[in-house]
Amino acid sequence: TSLITFLYSLFLWIRLENDTAKFQFVETIRWLPYPNINFYIGIDGISSFFVILTTFLTPIRILVGLYSVKSYEKEYMIAFPVRESFPIAVSCSLDLLIFYVFPESVLIPMFIIIGVRGSRQRKIKAAYRFFLYTLMGSLFMLLAILFISFQTGTTDPQILLTTEFSERRQILLRIALFASFPVKVPMVPVHIRLPEAHVEAPTAGSVTSAGILSKSGTYGFLRFSIPMFPEATLHSTPFIYVPSVIAIIYTSLTTIRQIDLKKIIAYSPVAHMNFVTIGMFSPNIQGIEGSILLMLSHGLVSSAPSSCVGAPYDRHKTRIVKYYGGLVSTMPISSTIFLFFTLANMSLPGTSSFIGEFLILVGAFQRNSLVATLAALGMILGAAYSPWLYNRVVFGNSKPNFILKFSDSNRREVLIFLPFIAGVIRMGVYPEVFLEC
Repeated sequence: TSLITFLYSLFLWIRLENDTAKFQFVETIRWLPYPNINFYIGIDGISSFFVILTTFLTPIRILVGLYSVKSYEKEYMIAFPVRESFPIAVSCSLDLLIFYVFPESVLIPMFIIIGVRGSRQRKIKAAYRFFLYTLMGSLFMLLAILFISFQTGTTDPQILLTTEFSERRQILLRIALFASFPVKVPMVPVHIRLPEAHVEAPTAGSVTSAGILSKSGTYGFLRFSIPMFPEATLHSTPFIYVPSVIAIIYTSLTTIRQIDLKKIIAYSPVAHMNFVTIGMFSPNIQGIEGSILLMLSHGLVSSAPSSCVGAPYDRHKTRIVKYYGGLVSTMPISSTIFLFFTLANMSLPGTSSFIGEFLILVGAFQRNSLVATLAALGMILGAAYSPWLYNRVVFGNSKPNFILKFSDSNRREVLIFLPFIAGVIRMGVYPEVFLEC
């Protein structure tokens, strides 16, 4: 069924009319006994790519978890369509209340995935932290939605775009949304919940967390916050730039000091997503296009390394860097795949992340050259910890008593990585189709 859903999302994308800015395949269902509050969904060029990203990752998540789950296999597999439907609804939502409800609905299955299927003793703490951080942050968005509904009688963003709010109300509503979306991105200092949840979750859960869930915050900025409150957005740009730059530099430096393979992978997406926020709040086309492209790229580049780390972990049940070394001699295929995604994570030219980060830096330089310079410094730091990790794990001193027990990637694992590799190269070599949305 997941493959059918993926093919159907491609079919919808092919049928999209790119010469119109209107939403297409719109469906409106009355789901509450109040006027102007409907189950209102549809897609355009931007949202269609995020739907495809979600449906693309779901079959891969099933393959990742298929052989690692030893109990409750039926329930675990039934949960995948449920977890897939919520992010799709987020991407298609054309109503503020719908956009609030479905991201919060994801918290329940993710809490179960981390708390029940987690890999270490801290999984319960990580599950509660992930749940409470996200829920508390979203309460501010709920207050903003209720205020908008009482003032205007609707939660339809298309109607709200033609509604004039006073500058003071724009700022207050903008603050409420600003307090909600950064938790989902995540931005400093509310970033703690993501690395911890990413580390404790099983590999399939990490793919979900890094590849899909972190997009809801930046997508909310792009789809609702910026278009609805343009004046307040211009005033609040410094409050986005400063924590974004801090997050890029701080998480890159923090990553260098980590000893857990999965925690190293977990901190990397934080830096990439804060690049997205810098580009998104640069009031020019280069910044916006770069942000969209980097969000799509991030779904691939951040998900694949989680699977790369999951392969040796499944074999010896440890993620501590010091226990690895010389894997190139026993796992040459895995080492080659890991090298590819290490280079992609460094935004090497020809990979998907390079075009997105380049456009973001171009847009940021037009807005604030200091911010762009500091963000570029973060790229250099990212290029520092990625080769360091690869060298320690693949080319370090061999641990004979440890690595001789390893076998190389099997056909299932290679099959998992091939779509990622194809997607990264496709977006890096010919990104035009993604920029025409």
